[in-house]
Amino acid sequence: MTKGILYTVSAPSGAGKTSLVHALVESNPEVCVSVSHTTRAKRPGEVDGLNYHFTSHEQFESMLEQGAFLEHARVFGNLYGTSQQWVEQTLNSGIDVILEIDWQGAEQVRRLMPDTVSLFILPPSLPCLRQRLTGRGQDDPEVIAARMEEAMNEISHYVEADYLIINDDFTIALAQFQALITSQHLRQQFQAQRHRELLSALLAK
Repeated sequence: MTKGILYTVSAPSGAGKTSLVHALVESNPEVCVSVSHTTRAKRPGEVDGLNYHFTSHEQFESMLEQGAFLEHARVFGNLYGTSQQWVEQTLNSGIDVILEIDWQGAEQVRRLMPDTVSLFILPPSLPCLRQRLTGRGQDDPEVIAARMEEAMNEISHYVEADYLIINDDFTIALAQFQALITSQHLRQQFQAQRHRELLSALLAK
């Protein structure tokens, strides 16, 4: 069985990262998104175990001490972490895994798993980003201002990623995302492993 590929997808809040990842996973049964642990409070419509594993600060700290996380980060005062055991088990089953994480988390993952493919998603402009954040109707002006400030810092780290997608037209951005996934599976080492018998037959004298 060919091992799955690990992807990190980073973006400033409001760039459309979650929508793109959701749409990609919906059309790709061999790709799944990791469900992170977080101490953040649930937002309207979110489901524990589906959107996040919502946990207390005490539980999170305990898991951290046990070395349970592949990566972890503090964002807007909340803790986020990815289960290393779950990621490794899923990859070993042949399923690709997408981690929706910030640049700090992506950096941690690259150090531990150098074969990780990293993608950064950017908005077409700052006014568009502000409009998307405001359009959610979930945060007050102070939170929006904080998110815009953090977005500027996040955007500066796009240079650390392997690939870059500008999410202006959603359909185009999704097609580019799908092309990235497809191209990774066409790399020689993956194709050679997947088609061992065919290659042996083609090279037989």
